[in-house]
Amino acid sequence: MTQHSRPVTIRCSLGAAMTAVATTLILGGCTHNSRDVTASIPTDYRQRHPIAIQEADRTVEVFVGSGRGGLTAVQRAEIASLAGAWLREGTGAIIIDAPSGTPNARAAADSVREIKSLLAAAGIPPRGFTVRPYHPADPRQFATVRVNYPRITATAGPCGLWPDDLGPSIKNRAYLQNAPYYNLGCASQRNLAAMVDNPADLVQPRSETPPYTARRNTVFDKYRQGQNTATTVESENGKVSNVGK
Repeated sequence: MTQHSRPVTIRCSLGAAMTAVATTLILGGCTHNSRDVTASIPTDYRQRHPIAIQEADRTVEVFVGSGRGGLTAVQRAEIASLAGAWLREGTGAIIIDAPSGTPNARAAADSVREIKSLLAAAGIPPRGFTVRPYHPADPRQFATVRVNYPRITATAGPCGLWPDDLGPSIKNRAYLQNAPYYNLGCASQRNLAAMVDNPADLVQPRSETPPYTARRNTVFDKYRQGQNTATTVESENGKVSNVGK
C-alpha cells in the first residue's frame, strides 16, 4: 500500500509580511556606512601633516615716505641680499611693484631706480627684473615698493585643526582608539619646512663636492714619507689669560 504525502502549504497573512518588511527596514536603517575605518586615520604625524614642495614668492617690502626718495642703508642691504638669493634659488623674474597714484609715488620712483641699479650691480641681467605699477585697494594701507620673485619652498599645515576633542568622550575617535590627536606634530613639521635651506634635501641627498686637492696632496706626501698625517695645531698650552685682571 503506497502512502502519498500531502504537500505542506505555508500560508502567511498580508499583515505578517508587512511587519517583516518593516522590521527589516528598521534594522537596516540602524547600520550605515559612515563609520570611520581605523586604518584610514593615519597615526604617523608625517602622514597627517606632510611637507609639500611647491613654488611660492619671496617678498621684500621697501617702505618709502612721501618726502624722501632713495633707499636707506638697511634697505640697500636687504635688496643686495635678495639679489644674491635670487641667483641661487630664483625660478622666475624679479617683479618690482611700484605704487602709482599715491602720495609717495614720486619718492617711490626714485627708490625703484636705485633698486634697479643694485640688482644690476649684483649681476642680474636686465631681463631678470621688471617694474609693475599698482594702486592699493585700501586707501588706509601704506603703499610700499614690493620686490618679489618665485622660488621653490617647503611648507606644511595649516595647523590648529581640531576635528575631535582631547578629553575622554565617545565621540573622540583618537581617545577610543588610543591614537595621537590630530594636530600632534603639525608645528614640528611646519618649523622643519621653514628652516630647511634647500627643499630638495627633503626629497633626495646632495651629491658629493670635489675634495680639497691641496690638502689631499699634503697628506699623501706625508704618508709616503712615513710622517704623521695629522694636522699640527700650535697653541700656547697652559697660559692663563690676563683678561679681567
